[in-house]
Amino acid sequence: MEAMTVAWTVAGVGMALVYWFVWVMGAAEVKGKRAVDLKMGSITNDKVRDKYTQYWSFFRRPKETATTEASAEKVPAFVDTFYNLVTDIYEWGWGQSFHFSPSLPGRSHREATRVHEERVSDLLGAKPGHRLLDVGCGVGGPMRAIAAHSGSHVVGITINEYQVNRARTHNNKAGLDSRCEVVCGNFLSMPFADASFDGAYSIEATCHAPRLQDVYGEIFRVLRPGGLYVSYEWVTTSLYRADNSEHVDAIHGIERGDALPGLRRQDEIASIAKEVGFEVLKELDLALPPALPWWTRLKMGRIAYWRNSLVVRVLTMLRIAPKGVSEVHEMLYETAQHLTRGGETGIFTPMHMVLLSKPAAATDTK
Repeated sequence: MEAMTVAWTVAGVGMALVYWFVWVMGAAEVKGKRAVDLKMGSITNDKVRDKYTQYWSFFRRPKETATTEASAEKVPAFVDTFYNLVTDIYEWGWGQSFHFSPSLPGRSHREATRVHEERVSDLLGAKPGHRLLDVGCGVGGPMRAIAAHSGSHVVGITINEYQVNRARTHNNKAGLDSRCEVVCGNFLSMPFADASFDGAYSIEATCHAPRLQDVYGEIFRVLRPGGLYVSYEWVTTSLYRADNSEHVDAIHGIERGDALPGLRRQDEIASIAKEVGFEVLKELDLALPPALPWWTRLKMGRIAYWRNSLVVRVLTMLRIAPKGVSEVHEMLYETAQHLTRGGETGIFTPMHMVLLSKPAAATDTK
């Protein structure tokens, strides 16, 4: 009798834990995505593993993806595949803002994220009546924060159709769909008229472009003369050494696990901006002291990792989640380790900020 009682107790506790981790545990920031709702974007369940394999094969040598015109042209499609694979996992485990931010003493990660986004709005001098462009908007976390903070109308563009639908759903729930618009498109060839935006920003998004000149040129084109552009760039710093195998391994891991066709150097950004016609008003690595480490959130404890991994594996076994999700989760965990090493060694920053201006007399689109 006692053995039966113990067995039922263990079973009850086990079911309660599964219920908590799978059905209750939602996104880190806003519970808009539960573990049982994990999808691989617009990829059908039977194609997830194949798409993951194709992605991994293409980005196994990241810098080679941009060495020829033919391979560079394939990058946008594989970036789209990447976001089909990771968007729901990002929302479940991270939140609706797919970027990093410096930690703030006594403030939550959510508050630090909002401050980091509102800084963009303040740098742009955004206000009611302005029309802003969010270049690479994801599911729209920054867009909503900036629209709410500034009163501006924000138009976001993302290459991923699944993210468009997620962003529109979130905009509606937040009561901001009248001020937040989302368009599906490639930021290397945007479907917007010349000089149609008062300001623009990109938060850790232009790193997906094979050539930064191309996306900066498009942003320059759609900005009105005198308009401002703020970007948070993923770059290697002056501490990176190409002859250091540990440095190379960390940067290669970041590129491979985040669909990046080769990270740019920190000292390249301003010159590229000037090349397309921008004036550089300010340039600053927001990760430098007195800022606190941005990689704190990535230092997931081993127990937390195995918990999430167990959830994903159980969901896959029960056919609630498609085959291939475990591999994607593992890839993101390994990438987090590379990002952490990049931050701790100081060889990488995801928040090299540039504030650029399109000259008031500018007439050329490039």
